[in-house]
This record gives sequence, C-alpha cells and structure tokens, in this order.
Amino acid sequence: MRAAASKIVTRDVLREKLAEHKRRGQRIVFANGCFDILHIGHIRYLEGARNEGDILVVGVNMDSSVCALKGPGRPVLHEGARAQLVASLKSVDYVVLFPEPNVESLLEVLRPDVHAKGTDYTPDTVPERAAAAELGIRVAIVGDRKDHSTRELFESIRKAPHV
Repeated sequence: MRAAASKIVTRDVLREKLAEHKRRGQRIVFANGCFDILHIGHIRYLEGARNEGDILVVGVNMDSSVCALKGPGRPVLHEGARAQLVASLKSVDYVVLFPEPNVESLLEVLRPDVHAKGTDYTPDTVPERAAAAELGIRVAIVGDRKDHSTRELFESIRKAPHV
C-alpha cells in the first residue's frame, strides 16, 4: 500500500499515470468534492465511485474554491490536510487539487471513463454533464442517500452542550 502523500499528484503527473493505466485496459473513475471534514457520506460516495471502475481519482477543491462555494469560515481544514485525508483512504488511488468552481477542465485533461457524483445530484443536475457527454464520459450517481452533510455536522457541534 502506498503512503497517502505519494497519492497526491499534479495534473501533469496524473495525466501521464492515467494514460499508462488506460494502456493496461483499466477503467478510470473521477470523483470530486471539498471534503472539509470527512464523514460517512464521503466514505460511501468514494466507495461507490470506486465500484464503477479500476482506478479512482479524486479531485479535492483548493481552499480558494471551497471558500467561494461554501462561504466564510470554510474550509475548516487546509487543502493539504484535506487532500491527505482523502488520499489515506484505501479506495482512492490518486488525489489532485483544483482551484476551479467545477471540474470541467479536469475532465477534459484527464479523460476518465466515469465521472461519479453523489446522490445530492441527479443526472440532470450534474454541473459538468454537458462537458462529460461531449467527451464521452459516463456520469454515475453513487453513494447513499444524502441525509448527512458537513454543514449539518458543524451545526450539531456548535449546538452541543459545552462541558
């Protein structure tokens, strides 16, 4: 098993690694998210994504894009820590950080076979659905139903009695 830090790679390195995997006939799955605080929904999402192929690549939003997407006070964890947490999961083969608000450019560069999104999306609401279709990338909705979120976890921590 590789150390988590060695799974975190740049786009250019990742593109080369994925080309080799494709030459071997392996199916590449791409998933993405902020992963500010890992919770069971994230784990089930990534395990579901992994079940769609042979190699799982996870895009982790950089701090600047998390702040733009989630608002003030986010992220709680720095992008390097979030990337390392995701990379430490057995189901994850590679992690790449990205600053954009969506992953259209990563899909274009990496050309995975499958783009996995969580159950908070439908095939019609995936932001990158048109780009994926144009590139011949199948979109898969994976994971369990969305009944937990990082925002709700933070809220329950704030409301917890302080001892």
